[in-house]
Amino acid sequence: MDHTSRSRAKSWIVGIMALVILGFCMFGFGSKFIELVVMVRDYDSTASTEGVFAVAPLSNYLLASAGFLCLLGWAAAQGMFHDIEGPKRTMLDIEQELDAASGDSHFSDSIL
Repeated sequence: MDHTSRSRAKSWIVGIMALVILGFCMFGFGSKFIELVVMVRDYDSTASTEGVFAVAPLSNYLLASAGFLCLLGWAAAQGMFHDIEGPKRTMLDIEQELDAASGDSHFSDSIL
């Protein structure tokens, strides 16, 4: 098995695991959210007055989550996750150049 097919298989496995985990999370959150909506809409019971306190924080949570989801989609569409190792390598290269220029190479030797 060559490198590209191995990385492709790894990507598929990670994607499937993410979908399974997110599916269970969405099911759990969705069922509790539906219970809250049913409880708040039932005006005749005492449970509706007990559940009303959670409407404002929950709506704030949903709006913030939607914002972060949009930000994640935008970052993925812009290609910000294509080379996640590049900034680390660039930082280490710059550190090595600065150490070589200053003559204090013993600090970088202790880290590497």
